[in-house]
Amino acid sequence: MLDTSTRLLRLLSVLQSRRSWTGAGLAERLEVTPRTLRRDIDRLRSLGYTVAAAAGPGGGYQLSRGSALPPLLLDDDEAIAIAVSLRSAMDAFAGMSQTAVSALVKLNQLLPSRLRKRVGALQAVTVSIGGTAPVLDPDTLTTLAAACRDQCQLTFDYRDRAGRASTRTVEPVRLAHTGNRRWYLVAWDVGRTAWRTLRVDRINGRPATGAPFRPRPPPPDVERYVAEAISYAPYRHRARFKLAAAAAALAGRIPPWLGVLEPLDSQHSLLSIGAETPEILIAQVIMCGVDFELVEPEHLRPRFQEIASRLNRAALVS
Repeated sequence: MLDTSTRLLRLLSVLQSRRSWTGAGLAERLEVTPRTLRRDIDRLRSLGYTVAAAAGPGGGYQLSRGSALPPLLLDDDEAIAIAVSLRSAMDAFAGMSQTAVSALVKLNQLLPSRLRKRVGALQAVTVSIGGTAPVLDPDTLTTLAAACRDQCQLTFDYRDRAGRASTRTVEPVRLAHTGNRRWYLVAWDVGRTAWRTLRVDRINGRPATGAPFRPRPPPPDVERYVAEAISYAPYRHRARFKLAAAAAALAGRIPPWLGVLEPLDSQHSLLSIGAETPEILIAQVIMCGVDFELVEPEHLRPRFQEIASRLNRAALVS
């Protein structure tokens, strides 16, 4: 039989693992009786944790926001992940540098020595190199995430890739993050009656949260949908290339923002990419480092032949 303190720690950890639990499901997970569960919930409340309860068939327990932030239970890997994320947040989010430093200092003070050494080693050998990646407003990102979770409509001002401004009302379903520090919102655009992938850094101001919506079936493969939307669909020139290598061998070389990679057979794969000029298209596929051939469209073949002739002349110059 677990003592009361151990039971409370387990209960707190389980409540933090997802948004809500039924009473029966929570008691079964913790291997306690419903009566013991109710007593332990009351003990958590007396310690300052806000645990909401609802009666009836659809009722259950939910760890809610309270007036103060209660302690969180973290395992070793979670603590290290938070420390690394705080270090990254210093550069990725507007106005977050000092806040991230303050939180990181507090976390380091509480880490056991074995974890402090691991985090310290990461910080000692890590440098931040400036780039052109957009800086995000953390409040905007958290508002979008909450709307995805709670299935609430959002309305916001948006600027598309051509600089055109519009007001969008959407039903958000997913946030997607690429390796180049860009965030995208996958949502049903109510005004356009179509799925859209919207860059978070192009949202102006704080999105307004609206009424709940009944979720519709999302795109069947959200990851592929986002990859196509950001690397292929929006560009003036689009092409598909057959690459002389298996998709598994190339997956690490082709990030989602570059193109959509599909397997063809054990020795070949198909790459779909887009760009504003044929020269950029060729440069992107050359960076894959394998032989390739154009699949479509045929009208780009003469342009690629011109580019090949220029490269050949450059290679022959002594």
